[in-house]
Amino acid sequence: MIKAFVCSDVILDFLAHRVPHFHFAALLFTFADMQKIELYTSPAVLIQVEAILKKQHGDEDAKKILRKLRLIIHVADSDERALDRALNADSADFPLALEWYTAEAHDLPVVITRDGLYNKATGVQVQNPELFLKQNGFLE
Repeated sequence: MIKAFVCSDVILDFLAHRVPHFHFAALLFTFADMQKIELYTSPAVLIQVEAILKKQHGDEDAKKILRKLRLIIHVADSDERALDRALNADSADFPLALEWYTAEAHDLPVVITRDGLYNKATGVQVQNPELFLKQNGFLE
């Protein structure tokens, strides 16, 4: 099974129906729901997503949305090593660096994000949802 780490921007594209990015994010989560892809994220990403959803929908609805999301997404913990590596990374984007190193620690070969930054030190590929779906045979 294909496994990948999903960043907050893609999760929010899906949950908040953000145009023009919703289409490919929705396809990604649809294939995860069909158990053709295993998607992972971290607690830190879910905290970021919850904060934004809470502003848009309120506390209870934000939790309901996240409960539904949890039915189709796995959670990968960030350990001390991933945290330390992210803190010492050349990247100015600490949250993204933490996601790279968390993905690497869990042998997840791809981070799916719309952020084009890439950290060669991790060996983890960075792809947007459309490219990920195309490279794995879900789109022509």
